[in-house]
Amino acid sequence: MNPGDGGTEVLDLIADHHDSIREHLTDEQYQSLLTRLRALADSVPDDTRAVRRALQRVRLGLVALPYGHPVREALDSVRLVATPAAGQPVVRRTVDLLTLITAAPAPPPDTAAIIAGVERRLLRAPALTATEVRGRLAGTEPPPDLIRLADPEHGDRYPEFQFPVGGGAPYQVVLEINGLLCADADPWGAADWWLSANAWLGGRRPAALLGDRADGELLDAAHVLVEGD
Repeated sequence: MNPGDGGTEVLDLIADHHDSIREHLTDEQYQSLLTRLRALADSVPDDTRAVRRALQRVRLGLVALPYGHPVREALDSVRLVATPAAGQPVVRRTVDLLTLITAAPAPPPDTAAIIAGVERRLLRAPALTATEVRGRLAGTEPPPDLIRLADPEHGDRYPEFQFPVGGGAPYQVVLEINGLLCADADPWGAADWWLSANAWLGGRRPAALLGDRADGELLDAAHVLVEGD
């Protein structure tokens, strides 16, 4: 497979299996996938990093498919776009895909409500305030790869799973995986990966495995998602 093929191949998988994908995703999950596809369609083709990140978010949107689904199995062998020349065909193919699977190019009126629902679910997870995080870091500012969720009612929230139960600095493997998941640009997507059942981990939530000598397993799952290897 050529380095730039992976982006369009992911989109082709969605087109070929769209009805099955729609059947196996909840309304919230499906609308989230459409939102990620629209963001990819709006990407600047020459901005390789932006295209790759948008593709990665689309891929994260397919994580909810059950183990054994043909799209989930095919993703294991797909490498995301890595060359500037691939940006234009990926963006063009995304526009074509959205035209194929939606009745209109504009986001549906309930897209904002769907996203808000996802964010509310993630904000219900145990979290630390910015002050509490600085306390654990001896007064230093939180590292950029730490997931920070903006709570309109309570200010910034840092999901608690990122830290050992007994206190102290965040898990190093969390910071490493958050970097892979581009948590600085998409903290909600990264938090969703940690807090959702993962077929590659036997249906377990990645966050539940922290501190259980599963660092290698977690890294493998993240690399499979991001790189398709």
